[in-house]
Amino acid sequence: MAYQLYRNTTLGNSLQESLDELIQTQQITPQLALQVLLQFDKAINMALANRVRNRVNFRGSLNTYRFCDNVWTFVLNDVEFREVTDLVKVDKVKIVACDGKSESGQNKTDK
Repeated sequence: MAYQLYRNTTLGNSLQESLDELIQTQQITPQLALQVLLQFDKAINMALANRVRNRVNFRGSLNTYRFCDNVWTFVLNDVEFREVTDLVKVDKVKIVACDGKSESGQNKTDK
């Protein structure tokens, strides 16, 4: 099972709204909508793991951190993000990090 973190992005929210509308007009079943969301989860996780090569450095003050159910959550204050020549400063950022490598070998029998 792929992580469902990206369902709360603009793309994920738009997909869910479209699926809800299709369900309400009885053009698809709720089961099909769930299958579409599961495929979205797999595809977005795979794309980010294999296609994104950019690196960003960041520095800030650690406010809180948590490790629960194999997921790290960090809240940082006064953060600077730096990519080559670009610099972005924010007051507060929340970072959620999951182990992406543990998922890759488990779904060999998925259709």
